[in-house]
Amino acid sequence: MDKRQFLKTSGTLIAGTMLSRSATGGQRGSPRTNWAGNYTYHSERLDQPRSVHEVQAMVKRRSHLKALGSRHSFNAIADTTGDQVSLKALDQMVIDPKTRTVIVGGGVTYGQLGPYLDRHGYALHNLASLPHISVAGACATATHGSGNQNGNLATSVFALEFVRADGEIASLSRDRDGDRFAGAVVHLGALGIVTRLTLNVEPTYRVRQVVYENLSMEHLQHHLDEIFASGYSVSLFTDWQHHRITQVWIKSRVEPDGPEPPREFFGATRATRKLHPLADHSAENCTEQMGIPGPWYDRLPHFRLNFVPSSGAELQSEYFVPRERGYEAIMAVEELRDLVKPHLLITELRTIAADELWMSTCYHRPSMTIHFTWKPEWPEVRRVLPMIEEKLAPFQARPHWGKLFTLPHSRLRPLYEKLPSYQALAAQHDPGGRFRNEFLNSNIFGGGQG
Repeated sequence: MDKRQFLKTSGTLIAGTMLSRSATGGQRGSPRTNWAGNYTYHSERLDQPRSVHEVQAMVKRRSHLKALGSRHSFNAIADTTGDQVSLKALDQMVIDPKTRTVIVGGGVTYGQLGPYLDRHGYALHNLASLPHISVAGACATATHGSGNQNGNLATSVFALEFVRADGEIASLSRDRDGDRFAGAVVHLGALGIVTRLTLNVEPTYRVRQVVYENLSMEHLQHHLDEIFASGYSVSLFTDWQHHRITQVWIKSRVEPDGPEPPREFFGATRATRKLHPLADHSAENCTEQMGIPGPWYDRLPHFRLNFVPSSGAELQSEYFVPRERGYEAIMAVEELRDLVKPHLLITELRTIAADELWMSTCYHRPSMTIHFTWKPEWPEVRRVLPMIEEKLAPFQARPHWGKLFTLPHSRLRPLYEKLPSYQALAAQHDPGGRFRNEFLNSNIFGGGQG
């Protein structure tokens, strides 16, 4: 079995393991890991409710528990010493054409939702780089796609329902609850178990994807705004070598009689074959390129649903900096290129619009992200991350909540002006700390393990 087939097979096994039994007795057995296999959860039991009523009953019975989504987070955010709850069975999807919204259950993934919406003539404003992730988990952690005018995935949330620590259902909506809603959407799992989300949708659209190779950093320095504004969603990839961007992925909405993409783009040349961000990986895992139009849900992600995304065996870190200082931040990291390169698979640069969600990494700040996909070498990566974080400190860089970082609470606290209000909101819905875990206690509440 070659490496690619091994990754495809092992990824499928990880994604499908231990999700088949009923909720009655829960499930015990070998330890569960996250999608990439770098993190092993401490919880011995996985409950699998088949209804919201069963979720409520479980919350009332358990002293500590956490929702477990598609397991794409690379850290302890979904871990607990109590029980984990999989909402995979809550997979309802209902469109309301009058309000242009769709109601989705807490277990729905974007891979399920995208084709469903498209069949009915609707779409979401954006998607992340892979469709395998759950809607609820992505919104809870402010996961994002790309595009100067596109907010992260949580910005499409119009309403949410979750089971609080007392087992009762709380409902919040954008038009009714104002600040409380803005504080609850990116909730990091601290408020309860989200059982239903209502998302804004729009008429469906088609997208084409064109890739360019070898963009110089000099061109990026002088044309960064133009480059990131050149498509609906733009991603730049670099290995930090030779002072260059190795690939530019431009995803554009298909317009009638629109011009053909140029063969050159700020000195970069249009690719003549389909590419993977990693030069030695097969592009069969990637969504269609070469300017071939297709449905939004099959072009906005980088990776195809039925294939192992990215490398498969990897670690990830990501930092959000103010977009207007993006090039400065890139240059600060490039100073570490010789330390980063031995452990790096690839770095991706993207932009995201500002939003009003309290704990969003783009709160009140148009952002550029510097995303690192690492080799599965945690001891080495753990030594490099503090150096990167120190280089990015002048830019008030916010780390992605679902990826690996080493910033302590004392460094995170000043980055979120609404953190005290968020702490109060969490205490209101979970006064006894039923949904707390080590991640929340350390990074949000500033305490030790719990």
